[in-house]
Amino acid sequence: MTRGKLFVISGPSGVGKGTICKKILEADGNMRFSVSMTTRAPREGEVEGVDYYYVSKEKFLELLQEGELLEHNKFVDNYYGTPRRNVVEWTESGHDVLLDIDYHGAFQVRESYPEAVLIFIAPPSVEELKARIRGRGTETEEQIEGRIAQAMEDLAQADEYDYLVLNDDVNTAVWKVQQIMRIEKGKEV
Repeated sequence: MTRGKLFVISGPSGVGKGTICKKILEADGNMRFSVSMTTRAPREGEVEGVDYYYVSKEKFLELLQEGELLEHNKFVDNYYGTPRRNVVEWTESGHDVLLDIDYHGAFQVRESYPEAVLIFIAPPSVEELKARIRGRGTETEEQIEGRIAQAMEDLAQADEYDYLVLNDDVNTAVWKVQQIMRIEKGKEV
């Protein structure tokens, strides 16, 4: 049995990563999506095991100490990370795995799982990205400015990825990511 590949999708907030991941998962029955773990409380409507695995800080730190997390980070007093077990089990059983994580996590994955393929999703322009972030209408101006500042930091990391995909049209971006995946899986043949 051929071992599955691990694909990491990153990019700034508002660039369309979630939409791209959703379309890829819908089109590829062999692809698995790795749900992250967090110590924050579930938000209204979030589902355990679908949106996140919710654990206590003590449990998270215990898993981290035991090497059970592929990557991790801390934001605003809460921890986030990718459970290693699912990724390893899925790839060893021939499934490809998709992660949607920030660049901090992507670079940790590269260190502990060097065969992972890192794909950065970029906006058509900084102005377009700012318009998308503002267009959500769900955040205060201070939160929007924070997201924009974080987006600029994210964009500065793009050169560190294996591939960069411009998302000026979501269907084209999905097609490009799928082509990258086909190429990367073909390297093992």
